Amino acid sequence: MSVPGFERNAWQRWFLWLLLAMLVLALLGTVVWLAGRHEVEQAQAVLDRDTTDAVADLRVSLQRNIQSLRALRLPAQNEGQAGNGGDAQTLQGDAAWPPEAAALMREHREMVRLERRDAGLVPLAVLETPYRTRIFDKVTRGSEQNDVALACTAAHKLAAPAYSPSHYVPMLEGGGIELLELCVPIDGGYLVATYGLRDMLTELLGPTLARGQEVAFAEPDGTRLAIIGVRRRAGTRIFTSQQLVDLPGFTLILRVDGWRAAPDLFPNLLTALVTAISIALVSVLVLLARDTRRRLKAEFELAETLAFRKAMEDSVITGLRARDLRGRLTYVNPAFCEMVGFSAEELMAGPGHRDAPGMPEAPYWPTELAHEYQQRQAHRLAGGMPPREGFESIFMRKDGSRFPVLIFEAPLLNAQRVQTGWMSAFIDLSEQRRIEELSRASQERLQASARLATVGEMASLLSHELTQPLAAIASYASGSLNLLEGGADQGSADKGVAIEIHSEIAMAVRRIAEQADRAGQVIRSVHDFVRRRDRTREPVAPRALIDAVLPLVQLQARKVGVRIDIALQDPLPAVLCDRTLVEQVLLNLARNGMQAMDLPEFVDRVLTLRVILGGGSGGGGYGSNHGGARAAEGRRWVEFSVADVGIGISRDVEERLFTPFFTTRPDGMGLGLSLCRTVVEQHGGVLVYAPHRPRGTVFRFTLPAA
Repeated sequence: MSVPGFERNAWQRWFLWLLLAMLVLALLGTVVWLAGRHEVEQAQAVLDRDTTDAVADLRVSLQRNIQSLRALRLPAQNEGQAGNGGDAQTLQGDAAWPPEAAALMREHREMVRLERRDAGLVPLAVLETPYRTRIFDKVTRGSEQNDVALACTAAHKLAAPAYSPSHYVPMLEGGGIELLELCVPIDGGYLVATYGLRDMLTELLGPTLARGQEVAFAEPDGTRLAIIGVRRRAGTRIFTSQQLVDLPGFTLILRVDGWRAAPDLFPNLLTALVTAISIALVSVLVLLARDTRRRLKAEFELAETLAFRKAMEDSVITGLRARDLRGRLTYVNPAFCEMVGFSAEELMAGPGHRDAPGMPEAPYWPTELAHEYQQRQAHRLAGGMPPREGFESIFMRKDGSRFPVLIFEAPLLNAQRVQTGWMSAFIDLSEQRRIEELSRASQERLQASARLATVGEMASLLSHELTQPLAAIASYASGSLNLLEGGADQGSADKGVAIEIHSEIAMAVRRIAEQADRAGQVIRSVHDFVRRRDRTREPVAPRALIDAVLPLVQLQARKVGVRIDIALQDPLPAVLCDRTLVEQVLLNLARNGMQAMDLPEFVDRVLTLRVILGGGSGGGGYGSNHGGARAAEGRRWVEFSVADVGIGISRDVEERLFTPFFTTRPDGMGLGLSLCRTVVEQHGGVLVYAPHRPRGTVFRFTLPAA
């Protein structure tokens, strides 16, 4: 069942399409016709221009020939020969002409003959062209020749060179040639130059004009006198251009017939382009419906893509924030809202979004840091680039609690690559800080365990070391009691003996105090080394650090027979360090050095502790990674070194020397050197080692001067 309204609309639609097609065809036909006509006009204009240029060149060449003829230096005329008519054979000799005349004939092929005549037009001398056989059957021409007479008569009247009308001269071998006479007045006579019209076309106009077309000299009535070029080809169209060549005494017409192929259906690029655009117009209308369907499909896919992107932004745990160039918030993701405790509506409608004089404040900025954050935001909005590695900051939650964040910022560019704001990404560092604190606490416990293990190893040495001062105390005490009892029995003995006994008792008591202090110092050193204290960095003299570990170092030194040498540069600044941790580093390095020398083959066992003032680069110039940073700070560094004369370090051990739990001793834990390097790097220094000459190893580490 057909619907009348639908059929009427369909007919109207088809009628519009038909009308559009007819208009396009009419436009196409008109454009093709105009293009063909334009091509014909262009071809005719080019031909007219070439013909005009050729006539100008022809006139210039003829005038140049006249000047060359006038410049010839001719010998004086022989009056006797002129009166008697002369000898024709003598008149044709080259001796009657200067050398320039022969050169002129060789250079100008268009001249076929050159004559000298007296005032009565009697020939005096003749010079033929070397490129053609003799044209005339006689050696000379008489004064009765009409063409020469007309030219010379006109030249005499004008007192200037003149031309004769062209005339046809048959050739002896058949055919003929069209000639033109030029008469140039000279002193007492004339120079007559004979031109060949065909040679003039060939030599004076050049081969370019005759290429692909026909060039001819014609009389005003249209009679062609001389022709060069190619003849018309089949299927071509003729374009004709005629220009008047007005010579003194004679007028010629230069005619150029050009052959051009018939215009194609698309004679030029413009026509083809317009035709293609017309066809494309119809194609665009046909494809419009498909484009509409594609547009709807693209809009559906775009909506899906936006939904997918929104789901991704909502699922990430990294906070995202966008600001415009005025500092106003334009976008926040759910992770950022959860991070700061504010909803997106509160953030977008808060002070960070409203226009205000100066930089707006964000509700998640701590009050005490708001001024600093405003300055940083002003610097960023002014074009300052943030560091690529990000920077740390402190934010405030809605409940007032503070938490650290790591911020990465980058310019926000639109599709035209123009910056419209800044995009920021936030990472909550609270959990990372908590893990770092747990790791730090574990490290401290591990260091305390290492110290306890060290004390456990030294327990036997402590018992032996404390036995000597305690035994000395007991001996001095017994001797003092005996001296007191002996002095009481003598009673009122000699006063000098009493004084001597008193001095001995005082000396014994002093020895008792010294030995007791020695035992107490050993015990205090072990106690200070083992007990845990809060990490505080304070200025400590390098001598105090050495003296604190020296009693414990000497305990093992006496056991293995090692001599301790101490060398300190004077003066030395105090170092800023955690005293307990640095003492542990010195003790571990000293014990490792003495253990490296605990072999029977080593007789002279020396452990050297040295402290010097390092350079500005830190660590005496070693450690490239740390040295460059410290040099930039411009700080001073104090270098500690522990050198032994032991077995040294092999290449296999070097690769794993600072690896945790790696040890070369059967009873070792493998934590000593690893903890030492961690402690030194926490202080900003560097721990390195090198061979000690002639044998052994030296460990060096640096600490910052206070």
